[in-house]
Amino acid sequence: MSANSDFIRSLYAAFGRGDVKAILDNLDSSIEWTSNGDGAVIPWGGARHGISGAASFFQALADNLDFEAFEPREFFDAGDAVTVIGRTRARVKKSGGVFDCQWAHVFVVRGGKLASFREFYDTAAMERAVAA
Repeated sequence: MSANSDFIRSLYAAFGRGDVKAILDNLDSSIEWTSNGDGAVIPWGGARHGISGAASFFQALADNLDFEAFEPREFFDAGDAVTVIGRTRARVKKSGGVFDCQWAHVFVVRGGKLASFREFYDTAAMERAVAA
C-alpha cells in the first residue's frame, strides 16, 4: 500500500465519522470535484470547483441523504491516482426513495493534497430514488 492509498483511506475514515472539515483541509485549493449525475436532478451531482465547491457537495449529501451503508471495498493504486470501487445504500430524505448501487471513485493526489475527485455511479437508480 502506498502513501496515496493510505491518504485516501484516511479521507474515507473522516467521512465515516462525519468529519467533513478534515476532508476539506486536505484538498488542493483548485480541486476539480465531479459526480457523474445531472445536478438539476441529483442534488449532489455535477461538477464543482475549489474547496467551496467540494464543501457544497458534502452539504448536498447531508441535506438530501441518510446513509445506510457506505463501503469503499477495493483500492487500486497507480501512483498519483487512486481508484476505489465501493457500494452505497442511502435513503433520500424528501422522497423516502432508496438506492443501493456500486460506484467508482477516482482520486488524483498532488503535493500531499487531493487535486481531483471523480465519481461514477448508477445515476438511474439515484434518479428513481430522488423522484420516488
